[in-house]
Amino acid sequence: MSEGKNKSSVILVVLLVVLLLTTGGLVYWNLNQRVELNELVEQMTIEKEELENEYEDLAIQFDGYQNMDIRNDSLQDLLSREQQRVQDLLEELRQTKASNARKIAELKKELATVRSVMKDYVRQIDSLNATNARLTAENIQVRQENREVKERNSQLAMANSQLSETVTRASMLEMVSCSVTTLNKNDRKTSLTRNIRKLQFDFVIAKNITCEPGLKDLYARIIDPQGNLLGEDGTRLFAFESGEIPYTLTRQIEYSGDTYEGVCYYAFSEEEKVQKGFYTIDFFCDGNLIGSFPIQIKK
Repeated sequence: MSEGKNKSSVILVVLLVVLLLTTGGLVYWNLNQRVELNELVEQMTIEKEELENEYEDLAIQFDGYQNMDIRNDSLQDLLSREQQRVQDLLEELRQTKASNARKIAELKKELATVRSVMKDYVRQIDSLNATNARLTAENIQVRQENREVKERNSQLAMANSQLSETVTRASMLEMVSCSVTTLNKNDRKTSLTRNIRKLQFDFVIAKNITCEPGLKDLYARIIDPQGNLLGEDGTRLFAFESGEIPYTLTRQIEYSGDTYEGVCYYAFSEEEKVQKGFYTIDFFCDGNLIGSFPIQIKK
């Protein structure tokens, strides 16, 4: 009876030892597997980051080629498509988990394909650049000759323009002086702003024997201290340079080539309020500005 119990105890101890060894082995194996799995995930994370960096570098290269003057619409379009493809793949990679080894492997394969395509595009671009460089070199002499011809023509045109401008300036009228007299409603002189209802301008046009004599239309523009054109109603216009501009007053003169002394008037409307400050009056004739004078109303 005692011997049987001893045998049972030995067997039980052996079973417990085996169970403990087995459990310890499983625990060790499980820990070892976790360590290996963590190392694998860490390795995959690093590989994914490296792959993202490679895609980003490739995208930068595409940006550089897009900024080049390729002068080939078809090739430019192909580059744009591949550039968008790289951006799409990069975005797909960023959304892929590091543990998804199959997907990362696919994206890595796609990267190799895009690089291969890009190498072909680079070869085509280099070929185009070489062709353009050769054509440019061949046309240097022609362009130089054309440039020399253009320079000679430009010099001749400039000389003709200067001569024409000299003649034009010589034939232009010039108003050498203009004085203003402020008048009240009875056409009497007044210096009080509240009483001023009319402006009298006495002007002198210089002698010019090169100017064509005859009847001429003289236009005047009066600008008030606020920068407004007096008398503007949108209908009174005259030709100046390449368009038409409004005027304040006009009168016709008969110019003979000698010094001309004349007078013109501007009457303020009932709605217009005379302001203190500096006014400007510009005179025009034959499409040219012939004089500009400041006017000051003080009181």
